[in-house]
Amino acid sequence: MYSLRALPILASLAQFLAATAEPNDDTPLPVVIWHGLGDTYAAEGIQQVGQLIEEANPGTFVYNVRLAPSAETDRRATFYGNVTEQLAAVCADLAAHPILSTAPAIDAVGFSQGGQFLRGYVERCNAPPVRNLLTFGSQHNGIVDYRACSSSDWLCRGAMALLHGNTWTSFVQARLVPAQYFRDPQDLDSYLAYSNFLADINNERPTKNATYARNLAGLDNLVLYLFEDDTTVIPKETSWFEEVDGEESTPLRARKIYQEDWIGLRELDRKGGLKFKTTPGEHMQLSDKVLSEAFTEYFGPYKAASRGNDDVSEL
Repeated sequence: MYSLRALPILASLAQFLAATAEPNDDTPLPVVIWHGLGDTYAAEGIQQVGQLIEEANPGTFVYNVRLAPSAETDRRATFYGNVTEQLAAVCADLAAHPILSTAPAIDAVGFSQGGQFLRGYVERCNAPPVRNLLTFGSQHNGIVDYRACSSSDWLCRGAMALLHGNTWTSFVQARLVPAQYFRDPQDLDSYLAYSNFLADINNERPTKNATYARNLAGLDNLVLYLFEDDTTVIPKETSWFEEVDGEESTPLRARKIYQEDWIGLRELDRKGGLKFKTTPGEHMQLSDKVLSEAFTEYFGPYKAASRGNDDVSEL
């Protein structure tokens, strides 16, 4: 059982610490990494990402989100679990961490589904507060399909079978992770009625949560990377909050979620903090160069909070 009752107080304290941070402190902000579907906190690739972060900004404390004690159970938790409960547990872990909780702020990077989960952290908890959030190939506007399984990965194949067959049952919505960010534009009624996670953090239901918009707009930068050749996440444009309905595509700035500022994206964009970037390759095919450049630009000391440069792909 996880409680969020104390988090508003913790968030206020963390924001106070951020506002009063020593301006000349050159210590890099800590960085939180949330891995994607089928990955683990202990995976070699995730460890290498941590090394790249440290190389870009020596002395950075890197924290890998873990959903379970062992790598095996952590990987299983990327397929099976209640995302709302998982996020509450991560909120509590970060708020209680002796280093993260005393930093003036943190930076964060999310890979694939880890990106929208970190966005959920910002919206729902944000204690300690996030300065810059980078997401790579994340499903911010949901998926209509996920082609992520090898022929021998029965854990993944079983999850995808449930996703395609029983998406909106209470059993699946409470237990199957990808189902909790499934979103079919041709069946939005079911999505709005039964989605356990995405419909909430996207503020798509009639009653809006003003805290979500305020927290997300409070970021310095939200950097959204889209994989140009992504055939795993369908549609790939979900990484940019784009609505794809068959052959029709609606960019973020033409959607109500932006125009009515349901989650703070318009406000963030107005102050120059919403970035749209592309990177070549299939889903999660990332070069060290792309990562190192991103970590150098957006991570580092608190005083070096970056608004980024002008090399941004437009919607």
